[in-house]
Amino acid sequence: MGWFLVHFQRRLGRFGRVGAVVAAATLAAIPLAVPAQAQQGKVLRVALTTGIDHLNPFTAVLAASTQIGRFTYEFLTVPDAAKAEASPALAESWTPSPDKLTWTFKIRSGAKWSDGQPVTAKDAAFTFNRMLKDENARTANGNYVANFETVTAPDDTTLVIKTKAVQVNMNLLDVPIVPQHVWEGVTDLKDPSTDDLKIAGVSDGPFQVTEYKPNEYVKLKANKDYWRGAPKIDELQLLQFKDTEAAVNALKQGEVDVINRLNPNQFAALQGQDGITTNAAPGRRYDELALNFGVTDSSNNPIGDGNPVLKDINVRKAITQAVDTQSLVDKVLKGLGQVGGGVVPPVYSAYHWDPSDTEKVKFDLAAANATLEQAGYKKGPDGVRTAPGGAKLELRLTGHSNRSYDQGVAQYVSGWLKDIGITVKQDLVSDDELSDRTATGKYDLAIGGYGTNPDPDYALSLHTCAARPSADGKGGSTDTFFCDAPYDELYKKQLTETDDAKRADYVKQAQARLYSQFPTIVLDYQNALEAYRSDKFSAFTTQPQPKGAILEQTGYWGVYGATPAGTEATADSGSSGTVVWIVVGAIVVVIIVAGGVIISRRNKTSEDRE
Repeated sequence: MGWFLVHFQRRLGRFGRVGAVVAAATLAAIPLAVPAQAQQGKVLRVALTTGIDHLNPFTAVLAASTQIGRFTYEFLTVPDAAKAEASPALAESWTPSPDKLTWTFKIRSGAKWSDGQPVTAKDAAFTFNRMLKDENARTANGNYVANFETVTAPDDTTLVIKTKAVQVNMNLLDVPIVPQHVWEGVTDLKDPSTDDLKIAGVSDGPFQVTEYKPNEYVKLKANKDYWRGAPKIDELQLLQFKDTEAAVNALKQGEVDVINRLNPNQFAALQGQDGITTNAAPGRRYDELALNFGVTDSSNNPIGDGNPVLKDINVRKAITQAVDTQSLVDKVLKGLGQVGGGVVPPVYSAYHWDPSDTEKVKFDLAAANATLEQAGYKKGPDGVRTAPGGAKLELRLTGHSNRSYDQGVAQYVSGWLKDIGITVKQDLVSDDELSDRTATGKYDLAIGGYGTNPDPDYALSLHTCAARPSADGKGGSTDTFFCDAPYDELYKKQLTETDDAKRADYVKQAQARLYSQFPTIVLDYQNALEAYRSDKFSAFTTQPQPKGAILEQTGYWGVYGATPAGTEATADSGSSGTVVWIVVGAIVVVIIVAGGVIISRRNKTSEDRE
């Protein structure tokens, strides 16, 4: 006779009437108390393989940093878990005027900052007005307020934003709201002290930062008073690793609970391992090879030390012709991704753009050689081409030293460019160093990428003239330093177009214009490859559903909905407590649903998870 542990959940809201039949060898079922592990503090440990630049939400631009902002601060609205569509957050509702130039947000009552002060509409008005008046406050999300005229808070529950022109993304402003009483005394947002917890640690989201050690970890505690209800975990730890291999080893050893940004080999190796579940989801990021075409600041002053040959569009076109993006997907990503096109990934299908056959620059080394030859770049005896002035075509290629993806791309790109007479010197560096180089134009070619949002405005704004930094290095959230009047005009049109189909057309035209000028090559859209300890956590809320990402989200749903093993029945709001049973004898658990039969299983795969 064997002993079997069976977890049984009743979700009447989802299934309707559910009946259960348990066949046992004439023995009674004895209720067992929830394990002590589940009764103690529940900690979710997330492995980070990317850097954190700031806790200051005004200046944080790296992916991990912006996610911390999403975990700790409330936004007016958030993309929901199901479809990444606008849903209430700090704002219970929002109403545009008939001319769509004035938006009124109803701010919920009762929310509090972690220091006990009430959250009001005045905090939101302060946040946006600080961005309007201070270049540094626009570093991370400046595109959202560029069209604002005035922001006021007539009372504690009313926020009124008036825009200069129609702005169609007003229901999805990806801007964390900060406490006025904390930040109004901060005069310099570039001051490192703004990362101190006495400033950046006062928040109102589902979690609060309690400890931060740069390059090592960030610890957060659950906000038990969060208006949606407390998270299912008590503590969230973001633990930084030098590379994904070290993080994978930590996952195997049970030292961390969830990891993303896996490479295909790591993902495959983790599949089927005991106590570990893998998750592959459509990604919301694009990978790129940025070309320094002679970049400038917002006053059109040259920045950095890029090779002048890249100012020639023929050289940039030839490089694009020499990069085989399909091979990168097949060989570097092992097929777990899609070939690049525009800067809006396919996961946001309404705005995604792929070049047509007539627009597409196809991989063709012979054509790339011809492009350079016709432009006057002749090959020398050593096979390296020279510019008309005599300078050799020698380019520096930088990227992340801790990413196997960057290492693979660098090897392939170097080989292809050698075939067309361009010498490449690889120089892969740390996250911080790469960020510094690309922000100051000190590169020739750079492997990078950006996460995008459900609304296409952010992805497009990264390539506008206004996104460039000022001459003194303030502000700016540019990806490529691209500044092009036709592109900017298309960007403005999409932002003011209220007809969905027409707006989508402008968004696609803007991507086509960017593609045609070759400031960057969108290489691919990687799948989000993740893994978690399913022996410790039974479920996570994904976005979008049902087969979305756990960590690669535009929200906090993954960590907010993390459900420790042994507490499954509390995974849905309003469900009853967990019942764990020990049954003596051979058993079969059958759930009858609308005439069908479902056999209960342990360790569901990502495809089965709700």
